Amino acid sequence: MSETYEHAPTETVDVGGTKFAYRQLGPEMRVPVIALNHLGAVLDNWDPSVIDGIAAKRRVIAFDNQGIGASGGSTPTSVEAMARDAVAFIRALGLDQVDLFGFSLGGMVSQVIAQEEPQLVRKMVLAGTGPAGGEGIDKVTRITIREIVRGFLTFKDPKYYLFFTQTPNGRTAAREFLGRLKERKEDRDKRISPIAFRAQLKAIHAWGTQQPQDLSNVRQPALVANGDQDRMVPSSNTIDLARRLPNGRLVELYPDAGHGGVFQYHREFVPAVLEFLES
Repeated sequence: MSETYEHAPTETVDVGGTKFAYRQLGPEMRVPVIALNHLGAVLDNWDPSVIDGIAAKRRVIAFDNQGIGASGGSTPTSVEAMARDAVAFIRALGLDQVDLFGFSLGGMVSQVIAQEEPQLVRKMVLAGTGPAGGEGIDKVTRITIREIVRGFLTFKDPKYYLFFTQTPNGRTAAREFLGRLKERKEDRDKRISPIAFRAQLKAIHAWGTQQPQDLSNVRQPALVANGDQDRMVPSSNTIDLARRLPNGRLVELYPDAGHGGVFQYHREFVPAVLEFLES
């Protein structure tokens, strides 16, 4: 198995007749970490500094959910259906218990998995995400489209604006993060299709307009983190999520950091994750 995410081969598994693409690295162990990614993301959008850092001590499996990147099928328009697809993928790998690392949309999917399949989930790391009906989540589409246009006009990746603050520190972190995403030169993933992207936006909007869920039945230990200036999923949702999860713990709202705070502060975030997962 590869020692770095940059060189991890892309594999596939059949999930009910649909091909799912994934990459894995790190030491073999019974309970791996399943990484669930953000809006518009494919396998190449995981920060290798975070994935490699966790994989130094834990087996990490990142995958394209249905209809995303190199995976087949059609992307569903609800977080709940995405969670069911993720569970089917996990079971297709022959796993009976996992830890979840959900970032943004992936954190929403992780919450549903923990509720619907509690025996499958040992622990969760939830970053840059929020509960159903959370403050401002229904505005993700408007914010995202605006920054996509801004990125087009300024010849920058939209994540430069969406994930980071526009202070000197934030801009430096954005450039470094986007540089790391380009480290992999071969066997890169397919970009997300416009149809799949729209389906994800619909799912997030529906999540944001739902009535708040009762999270008191989510008993798994959960580590929650974000930047202190997240515009996509406002940082207040991180505090709310940690408070409402019975075994939730807020590791930090990283200062002068936006939606991608855990990538900006990967040197602090990764050790906190490993300590949490190994405790």
